[in-house]
Amino acid sequence: QVQLVESGGGLVQPGGSLRLSCAASGSIAAIYAMGWYRQAPGKQRELVARITNTDSTNYADSVKGRFTISRDNGKNTVYLQMNNLKPEDTAVYYCNANLWDNGWLFYWGQGTQVTVSS
Repeated sequence: QVQLVESGGGLVQPGGSLRLSCAASGSIAAIYAMGWYRQAPGKQRELVARITNTDSTNYADSVKGRFTISRDNGKNTVYLQMNNLKPEDTAVYYCNANLWDNGWLFYWGQGTQVTVSS
């Protein structure tokens, strides 16, 4: 059982920055991978960034060079640092975790709204 709680969303101007946090109920060191997804109105949920327990990362092309995903195992938290935000980044951002427990399991946070607008 993994509970994920996102925070840090809000309204920001274009070019601004936000840092999203995803706090897990257990040790994230035991989680194979964690990631951030986003879903804008009328669009499918898409992968934004992902990090594995070996610190392998991947990013959507649209956010490369602007977003950075990281982990703090001591705080059981994964972060998404978002810089140079654009209106196109406006979406609900969801934290995701997948882990092995007699099969691959997937968990989602409740989502946090990010709005980039002047």
